Amino acid sequence: MAMAFKMATTGMWVTDECKKSFMEMKWKKVHRYIVFKIDEGSRLVTVDKVGGPAENYDDLAASLPKDDCRYAVFDFDFVTVDNCRKSKLFFIAWSPSESRIRAKILYATSKAGLRRVLDGISYELQATDPTEMGMDVIKDRAK
Repeated sequence: MAMAFKMATTGMWVTDECKKSFMEMKWKKVHRYIVFKIDEGSRLVTVDKVGGPAENYDDLAASLPKDDCRYAVFDFDFVTVDNCRKSKLFFIAWSPSESRIRAKILYATSKAGLRRVLDGISYELQATDPTEMGMDVIKDRAK
């Protein structure tokens, strides 16, 4: 197995694939978003889905399950009032009300460890339903 990064607080491991996909998103701009999930059996944080550069925020929102937790990173491109092109990386902790309590606790306690591995995140959102992570929230934070 490839090297993994251990998250000390929960004993979870972040796979190399997570770090590699994040670096490709951050530096090469080959992904618009990445969705991560925790495999409770193997205690690994893995890549669940990757959105190509042509995909958008609606595709990310549609890829999140209605009844299970996930982490996501979204690359938001925008133009400032000074007409400068910018890009900000958003970390989203998705924990819908319909998900199991055990999953909510596991994702909440593992979040800090994953964030340490994903260096360069600009903003973080915690969402329990789609309105808490809507595009209006993203735009407002990115100002």
